Amino acid sequence: MFRISDFALRVATGLAALALLALAAQPACAQTKKAAAKQVAAKFDSGPCMLCHTPIKNFHDEGKHKGVGCNTCHQGLEQHLASQKQRPVTLTDPAVCGTCHKPQFETMYRMNFDKTARFEKSQLIGPSPNPMWDKLMVPHGFTREHNLPRSHAFALYDQFVVDRAFGGRFENKEDWRGLAKAGGNFKLQDILRDVDPSNGDQKAFKPGTATAANPVCLSCKTQDHILDWAYMGDPVPGAKWSRTSKVVEMARSENHSLNCFFCHDPHSAKPRVVRDALIQALTRPEKDTLWHNDPRGAKIDVKDMGLRGYTRKIAILSRYDTNLQCGQCHVEYNCNPGIDPKTGQAITMADQRTNIFPFQKVDQIGKFYSERNFRDFRHGITGALLWKAQHPDVEVYYGSKHQKAGVECSQCHMPKIKDAKTGKNFTSHWQTSPKHYLKETCLACHSEWKAEQASYVIDSMKARYNGKLRKAEYWLTRMIDKFEEAKGLGVDEAVLNQVRAKHDEAHINWEFWTAANGAYFHNLNEATDSINKSMTISQEGIKLLDDAMAARRKAAAVAAAPTAPATAPAAK
Repeated sequence: MFRISDFALRVATGLAALALLALAAQPACAQTKKAAAKQVAAKFDSGPCMLCHTPIKNFHDEGKHKGVGCNTCHQGLEQHLASQKQRPVTLTDPAVCGTCHKPQFETMYRMNFDKTARFEKSQLIGPSPNPMWDKLMVPHGFTREHNLPRSHAFALYDQFVVDRAFGGRFENKEDWRGLAKAGGNFKLQDILRDVDPSNGDQKAFKPGTATAANPVCLSCKTQDHILDWAYMGDPVPGAKWSRTSKVVEMARSENHSLNCFFCHDPHSAKPRVVRDALIQALTRPEKDTLWHNDPRGAKIDVKDMGLRGYTRKIAILSRYDTNLQCGQCHVEYNCNPGIDPKTGQAITMADQRTNIFPFQKVDQIGKFYSERNFRDFRHGITGALLWKAQHPDVEVYYGSKHQKAGVECSQCHMPKIKDAKTGKNFTSHWQTSPKHYLKETCLACHSEWKAEQASYVIDSMKARYNGKLRKAEYWLTRMIDKFEEAKGLGVDEAVLNQVRAKHDEAHINWEFWTAANGAYFHNLNEATDSINKSMTISQEGIKLLDDAMAARRKAAAVAAAPTAPATAPAAK
C-alpha cells in the first residue's frame, strides 16, 4: 500500500481540470460545452494554479487563507488554465475582502463628517495659512491647492480632482452634490467624468490649475496596478505601467483607494508591505533608515513575485508593524521630477530618484537629498533650490515618548473595538483621530483622566505647535522680503548664495512640519526644536542681508558725496 504525494495529487487534479477544459474546447453542442465548463468551475481548487505559482503555494498552504480558493479573488481561471496567454483578472476591490471581513470593511468606509472635502491647508485656520504659504512655496504646484487629508477611502478621489494634479480634467459627474454619497465605497471611474476622454496627454483645462500628477504619486493612493508595475516603476519590457507612463492613461485604469493588500497578503493573510521604494530603503546597504535602528522593528522577508518576466517585490513582515505598514504612504518620499543642484539640469521621471524613500529624521533630510543631488524646485523669489515634503508622519513618530513606550499607529488610529452585532472585538479600519476613540485609546492607558481631559491636552499641544509655525513663517517671509530688497540694491551674488543656503535649511525645518499630519501630538518636542531652528536660521540670513545692504548703502553714500573744492594756500 502506498500514499500519493501531495504534489502528485495536485498534478492529477490539474490534469483532470485541463482535460475537462479540453473537452469543453472540442467541437460540440453549446449544452455540452456549458456542462463541461460548469463541471470545471464546481471542481476547481488551488492545485492547478500552484503548479506554476510556487511562491504563492508557499504563502497559501501555510496561511490562514489556505481554504480560500484562487477563484475567490481571480476570474477567468479556466481560460488561463487552458492557455497561459489568457491572463486571469485579479479583483482589487476591497469589497472582495469585505465578504469575509465585514466589520473591518464597513468601518473603513465610515464617513468622517468632521473632515470636509477640499479643506485647504492655506486657509486662515489651516496648518499653513496664506499669504505666507504661497510666498514660501511659489511657484510649486502645491500653491494651486493643498488640502487636509480626509480618509483612506477618499485618497484616490481627492488626488484626481485636486487643482494641482490633472489640470481640472476629472470632475464629479454630480458636481458638488456627489459629495453627499458618503463613505467612499465606489469605483472611481463610475463617479468621475473625464472632460477630454479622447486625449491622454496632461494639459490644463481650467485657469489656476496645474498638471503635477505622475505615476509614482498614484502608487501611494492605490495599488490597482500592482501586477502591471515593475520594481521601482522601472520602464521594462512586459510591464504595462512605469514611472514614465502617461499618467492620464494610467489614471483611467485606477478605481480603488488603499486596497487591503497594501498591508495584508491576500494569499497567506500575513502582514506585508508592497511599496517598492520602501522595500528599497529597507534593503539599502547603508542601513541608514529609522527602521534599521529600531530594535523592536519587524523582520522583513523580501520576495520577488515577478512571474511576468520582470521583477516585482513584496516584503512579508514577521509581525504587524505599523511603522512600516503605515510608512508605505505616511512618510516623506520623493515622487516628482526635480533639479540637480550640481548641474542645474532637470531630473525627469526616467530617473529612479523620482521614486525614493529617505525614511529619516528632519535633521538628515537635507543631507540625504544633497548626497543624491536632488531638490524639488527653485523658489520664485530667492532662486534657492528647495525641497518639498510629502507627509513624514512615521518619521516624526519615531523617537517620541509613545513610540519608545511601544505604542503603534494602529492603537490610536485603528484600535480594537467591540462589534455591536457579534460582541466580538475587531480592529477598526476607520483611520481617524484618536479623539473619536478616546475610551479605547488615550483612556486605555491614562485611566485617571476623563475624556475631556484627554481632549484638552491634545488641543493644547496643537495650539503650541501652530503658534511656533506662525513664528517660523514670519521670519522666513521676512528673509525673502529682505532678499528681494538686497538683490534690487545690487548686493553681491556671493552673499545672495549664502542666504540661499540659509533659505534651504530654514525651509526644511519649517516645511517638514507643515507637511506632517498630527505632528503636534506625535512628537511635539522634536517639532518645537526644529521649528525654532528654522527661525534662528532665517534670522541669520536676515543679518547677512542687512549687513550687506548696510555696506552697499555706505559705499554708495561715499561714492555720491561731493568732493571738497581745492583751496589756495594761505598767504604768508
